Amino acid sequence: MTLWFVFALMTVAAIFAVLWPLSRRGRADAGGSEVVVYRDQLAEIDRDMAAGIIGAAEADAARVEISRRLLAAADQSGRDVPVTGSITLRRAAAVVALVGLPVIASSFYLALGSPRLGDFPLAERSRVADANQPLANLVAQVEAHLEKNPTDGRGWTVLAPVLSRLGRYDDAVRAYRNAITYAGDSADRRADLGEALMGSAGGVVTADAKAEFERAVALNGDDAKANYFLGLAAEQDGRKADAAALWQKMLAKGPSDAPWRPLVQAALVRVGGTVPAGVSAPGGASAPALPDSAMAAAKDMSEADRSTMIKGMVDRLATRLKTNGDDVEGWLRLVRAYLVMGERDKAMSALADARQAVANDADRLRQLNEGLKNLGLDG
Repeated sequence: MTLWFVFALMTVAAIFAVLWPLSRRGRADAGGSEVVVYRDQLAEIDRDMAAGIIGAAEADAARVEISRRLLAAADQSGRDVPVTGSITLRRAAAVVALVGLPVIASSFYLALGSPRLGDFPLAERSRVADANQPLANLVAQVEAHLEKNPTDGRGWTVLAPVLSRLGRYDDAVRAYRNAITYAGDSADRRADLGEALMGSAGGVVTADAKAEFERAVALNGDDAKANYFLGLAAEQDGRKADAAALWQKMLAKGPSDAPWRPLVQAALVRVGGTVPAGVSAPGGASAPALPDSAMAAAKDMSEADRSTMIKGMVDRLATRLKTNGDDVEGWLRLVRAYLVMGERDKAMSALADARQAVANDADRLRQLNEGLKNLGLDG
């Protein structure tokens, strides 16, 4: 408020500085005119000649020149009669400018400006989200916003998956529930909520998580995430045939380029199911994808020898990645290999190690998350 008062005083002072001359009457020059000056010079010549300072000829020449100037000055003063303006009109113009300008400016501001907009102190401006800040700081800012605006469904929708990626599954569960409450129910949100409940339970499809996946399927029977985890729930319950039937249905109905197909194919092989006709099994059979040379060498091996060779390759890959964690493709191959081998715990452990290894490289982290999504995991 003090700042606006200072601005008002400065505006009034500027207007007075411009308009003050308009309110004053024109006054005659107090120093006299040029005519008086020339007459004094003529009298001075007469005194100088009487005193013998100048001669008669010089005095006559000086009188002629000064007389010429005197006549010119007298003629000019007769033509330049100043026009006296109306003091009333000038003062009225000053009042209109002094009062009208602020009134007009205020009217425009009230109509086009934002007089009720609160101030934005420097401390608040310094907390504006910056893409270069650590993810944890950005999350903290969003959480602070949601504490003040708990019904912001869009905010909860944005925050929930980030909390899941950070491993804060309990907070993610709360965020997904709020997103459903304030942003609307959907199959995607129900499936994501079920996955967060799984994360908080260490990867186990609990009864609560299963209920959310069933709600997702009720909203959208083709929701890939919900169907996959319902199959995983059946596998965890020992109902491998039910899991295989569900996953076979997904492969038969789903698009040929769906990013989740490799994961579902691997899961189907894991439970001993048959990949539907026209759908190739991952890695050729029950193994993760191998180089061509390894595939040729494994062709004539027994199942036990083949499994031993594959396990050895996977172990060597894991050992190499411990010393060279920048190999994103290597991490993705390792996670996929563990999933195909049915070792989900090792796959999740490798996933966590991969994220930690590339945490300081935004491009590699993005590439890793995209690859994990293609495997059906939350990137």
